[in-house]
Order: sequence, then C-alpha cells, then structure tokens
Amino acid sequence: MNLKIAVQKSGRLNEDSLKLLKECGISVDNGKEQLMAQASNFRLEVLYLRNADIPQYVKDGVVDIAIIGDNTEREKKTGIRRVLDLGFSRCRLSIAVPKATEFTGLFWLQGKRIATSYPNSLKDFLTENGLEAEIHEISGSVEIAPNMGLADAVCDLVSSGSTLFKNGLTEVFRIFESEAVLVANPGLNGEKLALLEQLVFRIRSVLAAKNNNYILLNTPVEKLEQVCRLLPGMRSPTVMPLRDTGWVSVHSVVHEDRFWEVIGQLKEAGAEGILVIPIEKMIV
Repeated sequence: MNLKIAVQKSGRLNEDSLKLLKECGISVDNGKEQLMAQASNFRLEVLYLRNADIPQYVKDGVVDIAIIGDNTEREKKTGIRRVLDLGFSRCRLSIAVPKATEFTGLFWLQGKRIATSYPNSLKDFLTENGLEAEIHEISGSVEIAPNMGLADAVCDLVSSGSTLFKNGLTEVFRIFESEAVLVANPGLNGEKLALLEQLVFRIRSVLAAKNNNYILLNTPVEKLEQVCRLLPGMRSPTVMPLRDTGWVSVHSVVHEDRFWEVIGQLKEAGAEGILVIPIEKMIV
C-alpha cells in the first residue's frame, strides 16, 4: 500500500515540492506531461493535479496528502488536516488599488467593486470588518480589471509586487500571509498514517537544516566560557583541544535568524578562524 501525494501540476509550487521530496531522499521520475509517478525508494505515488482541485481530492480520499498553498485551503474551506508548514512559496493575499487612488483606509472599500480569484476569502475579510462591496470573481489576470473599468480595486496574491507595479496598482492592505503547507485527509490511519509520519520526520529534518548553520571556530581557553554562552547549539557546543597549548576548537549550530548577530559577537569575544558550513540534514 502506497501513500498518495498530490502536488501542483506546474509552476513554482510544483518545482519546490519536488525539490523538497528529493532533499528527503525520495527519488521521483518526473517525466514530461506525466500525471502520476511512483517513487523508486519510498512507498509514495505522486499525482500532478490542478492546484484548485487538490483540497477536494484530499478531502474525498482520492489522494492521502498534498502540498498546497495555505491560501488555497483557506479559500476552499474543505476542513482537511494541516500537518506541517513548509516555509516556501511565501506570498500574501492583499487589497490593491490604482496608484492614483487616494486610499483612506478600509472604509474606502465600502460599496466598491473588487475583482478577485478568492471570493470566499474576500467575503470573509469584508464581513469581519463590517464592510459590503461588490465582488467580481475572475479566474485569472485579476490585475487588469481596474484598467478595463471592471473594478475599483483587486484582491489577489502578491509575492514580489512586480505584477501590481506593471499594471499601475499599489498594495494598500495585507489580508493574510500564506506559504506552502503539507495537508492530509483527516481519516488517514494504519499503514498510510505510519508512512506519513516517516515522511514528516524526513521533512522536519530537511527544514531544520535549512534554518541552521554548522559553525567551527578557534578560541583561547580563557575566552571559552564567554564564547560558549553565545553558542548554545542543540544541547551544548562541542569543545576539542588544539595542538597549540591554551587553545580549543568549538563546534556548534547557529540559527539563520541570529547568524550575523552571533558572528559579530563571537569576533568581539576573541573567536578566530570561524568556518560556517551548510547542513544537509538535521535530526532534532
């Protein structure tokens, strides 16, 4: 019995999803125009599906798990189980208006025409803020709606903001943040649940590695206590004596968010010969 996972048929989310599986040591034959592929070294079948259809397929049990954008599940509201945040394909659902518009706050949206591919998310947002507006659902190219006279504003996904800029729009309000997530059918059990747990273990190890760096440095023994306070590591730093008397080598792990701050503090504390090495896998 294999675990069936759905990924987006094409696009950036497809590429990032397959890259993650590869980093988890799972080899998938990703042939051109293939709708389904079998992993050669893990009991996993990969189905390439339209992004908007995936939540319903997971809910109905056609597939067991999926990698989708959080925004897609929020819009579809299928109630499937959210297993793990994956940290890639980050974007946001935002309100944007023509650059010449004098946006005075959310109440400006009252009674306006808003074009979107996310009508449910937009409706929820308007309701939460006590607003009423005319929602125009458009399946694609939402950004051109104001220029064509179809809408006063748009509600759409924003990543870099370049598409809005090219269409003469400016982002005025961020509704929510989104990223890729691993989701599962709520009724998953038995052998398939065990396979999911194995997969999640691998993914967590890969994600932990991406967020941390392995660091090696040399320091005088008299500075060791101060240096170790800066490098807690996973439990505590590894300390090994050097050939030169009075010096030790310290090995540890530094989280990416604190990396440059810690490096500066280590230099001030007397650390020398600092080496930083990327981590491929990290079992915590």
